[in-house]
Amino acid sequence: MFPKTAARVVCAAAFLVSPWLAGHAHSQTLIMRDALARALAASPRLTAAERDVGIATGQRIQAGALLNPAVSHEQDNSFGTGIYRGTKSAETTLQISQAFEWFGKREARIAAGEAGVETAAIQRRAVRLELLSETAVAFLSVLGAQRRIQILDEQVAALDKLTPLLQRRVEAGASSPAETGRAEVASALVKADRERLRSTLASARRELAVLMGDTTPKFASVSGRLDATGRPPSFQSVVAAIDANPQLVRWTAVYAQRNAELLLARLKPYPDVRIAAGWRHFNETNDEAVRLTLSVPIPVFDQNQGNILSAQENLAKTRAEREANRNTLIVIAGRAYDSLQGSLRELAILREVAIPKAQQAAQAISDGYGQGRYTLLEVLDAQASVAQARLREQEALQNFHVAVAIIEGLVGNPFSLARESSR
Repeated sequence: MFPKTAARVVCAAAFLVSPWLAGHAHSQTLIMRDALARALAASPRLTAAERDVGIATGQRIQAGALLNPAVSHEQDNSFGTGIYRGTKSAETTLQISQAFEWFGKREARIAAGEAGVETAAIQRRAVRLELLSETAVAFLSVLGAQRRIQILDEQVAALDKLTPLLQRRVEAGASSPAETGRAEVASALVKADRERLRSTLASARRELAVLMGDTTPKFASVSGRLDATGRPPSFQSVVAAIDANPQLVRWTAVYAQRNAELLLARLKPYPDVRIAAGWRHFNETNDEAVRLTLSVPIPVFDQNQGNILSAQENLAKTRAEREANRNTLIVIAGRAYDSLQGSLRELAILREVAIPKAQQAAQAISDGYGQGRYTLLEVLDAQASVAQARLREQEALQNFHVAVAIIEGLVGNPFSLARESSR
């Protein structure tokens, strides 16, 4: 089961790497914790998500702003003819007016703005989880490639050790010179595989560097553990935990925002009242008077029916969007979970049967080759079997931990699966 205590929630929010991936750092060696921290500090996506929160905050502030009053100056009965020539008979009015929103329009705008801020804040958490999950996967890709290159290095070294033995056998007439060439070909093929893997490693290193804000890698290698595995929780618990993913949690805020927008659309046809008070001066008699004005628009032609319908459909669409989003996350989690389970089954076969049997056979054939009981082809085949089994093990370990990173990035409890399963 996924952890539910407050301490684990805080740990999930921090999204720091668990001990099973932490290595002893040395000069120019990158560990998972540092990679995650650097990715958080350098990500333009996270910066953009933070700006979205600021944008939504500004919109929330603006939503609560009151309507501005208006000041007007009027002059009647001037610049005409007869007694209205010039401004002798003019009537001058100076007034101030204020519109008053009724029926909770301002409150509805504020509610929509607050929901927008919450939506942006939750989306920022979703972006953060995605970024850290991607960084973890990139880190594991580098670590896995390093391990596989190390295995190929060891295979090349083992093949190179055969050269003196082959030369002695050729000199003694026990083997033909062609066997030396066959061993050199086998070594060259392994080196070719190693070069191809180094290209893969270079791409993985660059991808990790970019996630940390660098155009080129500024680390010599990465350090971590891939050998630790454990039994994962049930897929049902994974699905249940997905509902805590910020991508789904934000739909609650989105629903509140769209509900407030529907209320605004329904309130718009209700007229706002504008009240004005002014002072009027009559030049002809030098008298003064107060002028009061009350104006109310009549909603005859525009009842805002189109916007109301649009807001209703947008609100109804929210539930479907959330379910579609949830289904997508479940599919992604399912693929990762199947990969995780498959990797565990593969590791069990490799560790219990394939690797130990291959190593035993390789040792026996190597010892027997010196005594002339086995051919060079059998020696090369035995060594290749050991290397292939070890490469498959490292690939399965990498796939396991990548699946862990993907799943726990989805459920919002980073790396807790491995800790829980290691108990």
